[in-house]
Amino acid sequence: MTDTNRKMHIGAALLATGEQMASWLYPGTPADGATNLAHYRHMVEKAEAGKLDFAFIADGLFINEVSMPQYLDRLEPVTTLSALSAYSSRIGLVGTVSATYSEPFTVARQFASLDHLSGGRAGWNLVTSALDGAALNHSRERHPAHGERYERASEHLKVVRGLWDSWEEDAFSRDKESGVFFDPDKMHRLDHQGKHFAVQGPLNIRRSPQGYPVVFQAGSSEAGKELAAEGADAVFTGMGGVQTVEASKRFYDDVKGRLSKYGRRRDELLILPGIAPVVGATQEEAEAKYERIAGLISIENALRYLGRWFNHHDFTQYPLDEPFPDLGGCRQRELQERHRQHQAAGARRRLNASPGCAPQRDAEGAARRDAGADRGRAGGVLPGGGGGRVHHPRACATGGDRRLRRPRRADPAAARAVPRGIRA
Repeated sequence: MTDTNRKMHIGAALLATGEQMASWLYPGTPADGATNLAHYRHMVEKAEAGKLDFAFIADGLFINEVSMPQYLDRLEPVTTLSALSAYSSRIGLVGTVSATYSEPFTVARQFASLDHLSGGRAGWNLVTSALDGAALNHSRERHPAHGERYERASEHLKVVRGLWDSWEEDAFSRDKESGVFFDPDKMHRLDHQGKHFAVQGPLNIRRSPQGYPVVFQAGSSEAGKELAAEGADAVFTGMGGVQTVEASKRFYDDVKGRLSKYGRRRDELLILPGIAPVVGATQEEAEAKYERIAGLISIENALRYLGRWFNHHDFTQYPLDEPFPDLGGCRQRELQERHRQHQAAGARRRLNASPGCAPQRDAEGAARRDAGADRGRAGGVLPGGGGGRVHHPRACATGGDRRLRRPRRADPAAARAVPRGIRA
């Protein structure tokens, strides 16, 4: 039977100038959007007005001359989300921090602090960092192997959650008359000794409003799916674009099927597939926006960007209409899957499948219309498979805010908390 009480959870990736490498050229875009707090504020206020569950800021730890412009100069996520907490009151605030290049104590403190500042709206997107160059920015001689990174991430998450349990809810009495600030019996040291970390604790901040800020995880490898089943509350996945419905269902069932070994129910983990819609008041307007975004990207720049994900392989040496070259293994598991899917296709098609190179259509390349209850005002919507990323902020802001709003509850005060409710 269909569960009519299930809710769709929707978040917005705040990509500042958009997902594509040339999206900063789009008319009306603030070229400094990735460091412009007013621009971030505008986006998070739009998302909150639209009743979205969370706003998400991605991050990376390595750049070079072929990085996308918006990656060359951008704000750090937790700092930015802390500032945005002052301009929002309901929406969840999710930021990326790498478990490979961070210490659990610092991460636990950062997100506990964000949870306090936001009144219980913090979320951590746990990643393991895919690019080898990140090691060179963190006094490491080499980037850890894939399995080692996920082994470390699993222990990292356990330590962070242990530190979040440092204090009981009522540990701090702050009684001026008695001079008692806290109850020592309600403070708990962690004393963790593991393969990757040795952390005594306790954390130097009281228990946060959520207790445990929401943990997101992104990764489609076997190790990534196992980590998600073990400890994440939600999974980001790019099961769009070149993926079929059948493949997406297999991914869903695979991840959900792993939960029982960790004593978890299937409903304790959300799977959040990515879409990258291009929206217009009409079908024609959406098509025009799509073509304008795609037209900003040169083949040369796309080839350079594509090479970044294959250890800076030079793709300019191949004719565009020849089959995609056999490059052996590649580091990113999602790209490895796309590599297999496009092995027999032309390089031009492979370029279109690369994140950041071009806006992507659904499998048939057809535009769809809004399927919600507000059919009378639905315009054109072009879905894409961009891993939850909007191709360009201005490509989605069309007309009045009415297109973004959900019906209001009769009692706004009774609305569920966000992102706490994402576990429901």
